[in-house]
Amino acid sequence: MILSELRKLPHLSASGIGEYVECSLLYRFGRIDKLPFEFRSDNLEFGTVIHRVLGEFYQARMTGDRMPLSFIQKLFEENWKAVAELNDEIRYSKGKDFEILLTEGIDLLTAWYHKLPDDNFRVLSVEEAFSFNIQDLPLPIIGATDLIEEDQSGTIIITDWKTSARAYGIDEVDRNQQLTCYQMAARANGFGHREIVLKFDTLIKTKKPKFEQYYTVRGEIDEKRLIRKIKKVWEGISRGVFIPNDTSWKCPNCHYRQHCDEWFLKGGEL
Repeated sequence: MILSELRKLPHLSASGIGEYVECSLLYRFGRIDKLPFEFRSDNLEFGTVIHRVLGEFYQARMTGDRMPLSFIQKLFEENWKAVAELNDEIRYSKGKDFEILLTEGIDLLTAWYHKLPDDNFRVLSVEEAFSFNIQDLPLPIIGATDLIEEDQSGTIIITDWKTSARAYGIDEVDRNQQLTCYQMAARANGFGHREIVLKFDTLIKTKKPKFEQYYTVRGEIDEKRLIRKIKKVWEGISRGVFIPNDTSWKCPNCHYRQHCDEWFLKGGEL
């Protein structure tokens, strides 16, 4: 499956479901009205480049190669320069700029590389698109898993790569609905009878960069809860219910802040 092709057809996505729950007006602006971003976030661009580097590392692992750290550092530098150097559309956070994030990215990947365990997992797929259906939902759920591996006992390990400004709490990992969605996708696409473990590989952008792995599992009740939520999300979208969450911590750096202000000023109309 190719994610860009899946996106051309009516669908819900793993990320879009969470976005609707967080701020359904944001969902409307980006996924229905398809408005262009008012600016590019440095965090978004930075995370995208980190993902690209990790993807290439694990693609090499599929063929038995392990990239040396020097190559990974150079890979990040080249990709970050291609994305961000002289790019006036990027809005940098306070105290950040192109050069600072270049250094931070190299330091972050260095911390990740040195702490990455030599687990001997077999890489099955890297950034692989998926699609699956839920009973009574008229359109599929689509997305892409960053990494799927298999351990020596045959257990499937699904990993989502994260860059974060802080460490995660165990409860938020255990309740993360995106991981639940990935498990449902895996069960619907060839791993229905396999034991599945989920994890975040988290590159943490603290003053001293850190790398942490958070493992978790999901049971039948977790999948049922998400299915109920997804159906309610679709019900809201179908009825045109789009409510701004203007108290979210994400508001100050929202890509649609001006559109949101206009929506309020015009009485809920664009």
